[in-house]
Amino acid sequence: MFAVLKTGGKQYKVQAGDVLRVEKLAADAGEKIQFNEVLMLGGDKTVVGAPFVEGAAVQADVIDQIKGDKLIKFVKRRRKHSSKRTVGHRQKLTLVRVTDILASGADKSGVKAAIGSGSVAAAPAAPAKAAPKKAAAKKAAPAAEGADDLKKLSGVGPALEKKLLEAGITSFAQIAAWTDADIAEFDEKLSFKGRIEREGWVEQAKDLAK
Repeated sequence: MFAVLKTGGKQYKVQAGDVLRVEKLAADAGEKIQFNEVLMLGGDKTVVGAPFVEGAAVQADVIDQIKGDKLIKFVKRRRKHSSKRTVGHRQKLTLVRVTDILASGADKSGVKAAIGSGSVAAAPAAPAKAAPKKAAAKKAAPAAEGADDLKKLSGVGPALEKKLLEAGITSFAQIAAWTDADIAEFDEKLSFKGRIEREGWVEQAKDLAK
């Protein structure tokens, strides 16, 4: 009987007694482990998983933690002042011996699952608290209670209404009572010289105040 298992992003066809070099596992020498990702079982009857065979597993003993052959990586950049760089690398591996292939009942075997060392992480850190939203640099001045909707005046939008409220103008009656001096004063304050007369705010305010 044979099995095709997956570990470390690679697939291996194994039988009982086979010795494998697989990507490093989080296990010590002499420990018994179990590969639960079995893609296929072969023998008297072939079973193909979708993607894994349910209940199947491959058990093995860890022989040792080793390193693979040294690989040399040579990089040369012709257009970077002829720079050269040589880097060596030895992949960390785990040497295991397959002891048994289970066609079913793997979840009840009680054997430690084979997990890659890169998958073993410390306890998850507490989620960072979301930073409090920054308050708006400048909040719009709240409209005085009972204030008229000054945006009903021609040419008055939210920004201009805010300026009027900050200047203490909250009602149509106040605008309706403006004198020429008041109009000149607010022309300067609002930086819209001539708009008050051009838009006819005083006449509009008299009608709206009724």
